[in-house]
Amino acid sequence: MASGTVTSSEYIAHHLTNLTFGNHPDKGWGFAHGAQEAAEMGFWAINVDTMVFSVGLGLFFLWLFQKVAKSATAGVPGNTQNFVETIIEFVDDNVKSIFHHKNAMIAPLALTIFVWVFLMNTMDLIPVDWLPFIAAEMGVSYLKVVPTTDVNATAGMALAVFALIIYYSIQQKGVKGFVAELTLQPLGKWLLPFNLFLEIVGLLAKPISLALRLFGNMYAGEMIFILVALLPFWAQWLLSVPWAIFHILVITLQAFIFMVLTIVYLAMAHDSH
Repeated sequence: MASGTVTSSEYIAHHLTNLTFGNHPDKGWGFAHGAQEAAEMGFWAINVDTMVFSVGLGLFFLWLFQKVAKSATAGVPGNTQNFVETIIEFVDDNVKSIFHHKNAMIAPLALTIFVWVFLMNTMDLIPVDWLPFIAAEMGVSYLKVVPTTDVNATAGMALAVFALIIYYSIQQKGVKGFVAELTLQPLGKWLLPFNLFLEIVGLLAKPISLALRLFGNMYAGEMIFILVALLPFWAQWLLSVPWAIFHILVITLQAFIFMVLTIVYLAMAHDSH
């Protein structure tokens, strides 16, 4: 912005555009050079930056927790072991208070969701120009570093949870029991079509709410950081530091909400009516 080569609108649009790879209608496969080109690529285009940062942070999570598990000691633990054990106990307490069935996968799933989403959200605390500037110096035109500001990422996670909801609903109740839940409540068999409509809406609302809540909150937070970056340098520090401190609560809360709702929805899938 200091160079005066781009307008405020161009600056905002640039920071909100993913590095997208896909099939151009006329040019074949390649990277997009703008939001319009990315949109023209269609369904099979992939946001490379979202994939790189989300998968990279997932691998970092696995590496860190495996490293701590292998070096864990029953004596005086180090700071990293204390930190990891605190997170595991926190997640385990939430699972025990919400999920009252036997399923060994729920606690590891909840831990993975909480830590992974938290790590992806934390990327929002990196100053908005740092990594895109480094990428630009390497010839990469666009780079969005917060995977959870991409609705494709949040929708992908939500659809995975939705698939588990359907799977466990059928596993625990059978196809007949699952269909009965969708058709015979809340108003009985005489209003079966209306019951089905209400239950289908409620069922589909679960992944939609999961995806859009996380995306909306993180996208809004990123937008505020971008707008602050448009201000003079002294104003940036005056506003960005307090917002970053407050945003620590936001990124933690959003990871917690996604985890808790996942546990709640899977508990409902195990319940019989």
